[in-house]
Amino acid sequence: MRGADNPHGCIFAIGRDAGVPHSSGSDDDPVAVGKSIIFDIYPTEVGGGYYFDFTRTWCLGYAPDDVQAAHQDVHDVYNSVLKAMKTDTPFRDYQIMACEMFAERGHATIMSDNNTTEGYVHSLGHGLGLDVHEAPNSVHLESNQDRLRPGSVFTIEPGLYYPERNYGVRIEDTIWVRPDGKMEILADYPKDLVLKMPGI
Repeated sequence: MRGADNPHGCIFAIGRDAGVPHSSGSDDDPVAVGKSIIFDIYPTEVGGGYYFDFTRTWCLGYAPDDVQAAHQDVHDVYNSVLKAMKTDTPFRDYQIMACEMFAERGHATIMSDNNTTEGYVHSLGHGLGLDVHEAPNSVHLESNQDRLRPGSVFTIEPGLYYPERNYGVRIEDTIWVRPDGKMEILADYPKDLVLKMPGI
């Protein structure tokens, strides 16, 4: 509606596909009540330009208990990490923080098992610019020296993935480090899990 381009498509993944990070989903999957839906968009300006990245997880009508619990864990980690972020600090410190918080809640993480396919299986976020993935990088390795400097634009996107339980959850926003050092969400949007449906 506002003239953005969508050169790489988007993610609309339901059920088991939502439990596989960056699965784009299947056009043949029915949109059913009570299943987690991961909706991830990453548009850019028409003809090339700066990218944006955004994800929400929804359930239509109601959310099963395990999905509600996972969404609450992801939401808590998102809020804690965003509140802790400070300018000119290593981005990887917040990946480590997210891993520790998820582990405290009983989830496997990429920091304790690099090959895990369940739990928290990817990094916290990435830079955005003329590419949809660029510096700064949040990978937890000590060799990563990327810092959150004024002017940086990056994502935070904690998530939990359980493909064998047929669900996944991710919350993602694009953040700008302002010149005064404050972290600003560039397009704030509700993080409600359940989208109400008539009669449900």
